Amino acid sequence: MLPTVAIIGRPNVGKSSLFNRIIQRPVAIVEKEPGVTRDRLFGETEWLGKRFAIIDTGGIMQGDSSGMAAAISEQVSMAIEECDLLLFLADARDGLTEADREIAELIRRSKKPVILAVNKVDDFSRAAQEAEFYSLGLGDPISISAAQGLNIGDLLDRVVALLPEGRSASQGPDPIKVCLAGRPNVGKSSLLNRLIGSERVLVDDAPGTTRDAVDVLWEQGENSFLFIDTAGMRRKGKIGTRLERYSVARALRAIERADLVLLVIDATEGVSEQDKRIAGYTSEHGKGCVIVVNKCDLLDRDGQTTGDILEDIRRQIHFMPYAPVMFVSAKTGKRVHDMLPMLQKVYRAYSARVSTSSLNRIVRNVQVFAPTPSAGGRLFRIYYMTQVSTKPPTFAGFVNDPSMVTDPYRRYLEAQLRDEFGFLGTPINFVWKRRRPERGPGT
Repeated sequence: MLPTVAIIGRPNVGKSSLFNRIIQRPVAIVEKEPGVTRDRLFGETEWLGKRFAIIDTGGIMQGDSSGMAAAISEQVSMAIEECDLLLFLADARDGLTEADREIAELIRRSKKPVILAVNKVDDFSRAAQEAEFYSLGLGDPISISAAQGLNIGDLLDRVVALLPEGRSASQGPDPIKVCLAGRPNVGKSSLLNRLIGSERVLVDDAPGTTRDAVDVLWEQGENSFLFIDTAGMRRKGKIGTRLERYSVARALRAIERADLVLLVIDATEGVSEQDKRIAGYTSEHGKGCVIVVNKCDLLDRDGQTTGDILEDIRRQIHFMPYAPVMFVSAKTGKRVHDMLPMLQKVYRAYSARVSTSSLNRIVRNVQVFAPTPSAGGRLFRIYYMTQVSTKPPTFAGFVNDPSMVTDPYRRYLEAQLRDEFGFLGTPINFVWKRRRPERGPGT
């Protein structure tokens, strides 16, 4: 619902650097290697009291008809279609190129308002650096340095002057943030595209197509989701380049900022050590989780059954027994749309709050029917318990001695809470605090 600016240009002219500079966060990967950005990346910022969205796009490679170049061009075309203002970025060091002229013609055909910015200007006293770009016929160019942050304020002054007013939008709840995580080539991007019914993120048979963590805001009726598609995470010893390390780091940060994680596993390969590591990272950071087994349409080829895979998942990811498992196929669409109601159920559990009276009724029953830990002749006692936070549900137990809590006792208490309240797909945390028993009058 915000007015939107799309940054477009050739590869390696500094689009991602400018994107990061404007939103004041290192969201896009910045490398000297051309073609690092592939998908559209979205961000929001504010200037002079006006809030707007900004899109970083992949470099337009005119004359390159390869599959990846064509897919990037399609993403750029969608960005041009949906934006209110184009920010065309050129490179002062390279000067005006034939590719710049072709992009300028593409902009003219779009009939969208445009600002021409010439990046990588080191000496602002040399007007000749931008003079040749007047020949593009796109108005007065503005010289900037995204890397050094020079003249960015003047650029943003021009941007907000040309943007329309933001369209009105009703204030609803924050979107549910869902991170799609998994190893390379398990079909995360295909699943996302199938789910939202749009080729929003790039898909290719080659592993490593997704590099940045790509945010996709999607609304269906009253429900709002922020899906975060991430780069495939290989185990540490297999990560070869600095670019891949950046991609994996962004994927891990995406898990940290998400509410829920869709852990995508390849049905034809089963659970790997890296799948277990990603599940462990998800659990450690207290995120709700749904395990999605993709490519189930290929199971009949090798004789495996869903029962075999489910048993393997429960054995190898034994520390996450609460996570529901879904068998889907991004290729055929089988059960893909069942993921949405499942995500809503898990999010409700992740955000759930239970009454103190109901909670302490269960605590009393546990202390009656479960073997009570003891040490040195003393019995462990829970005086009362209360829920202190959600996302995930976290409970504080006030006890006589926190050091006496055993893992079996904690697991039994957790099982009773799950039996009573569900808590599908979400971890449960306990915090134990020492409290002396209340003494009566005169004691």
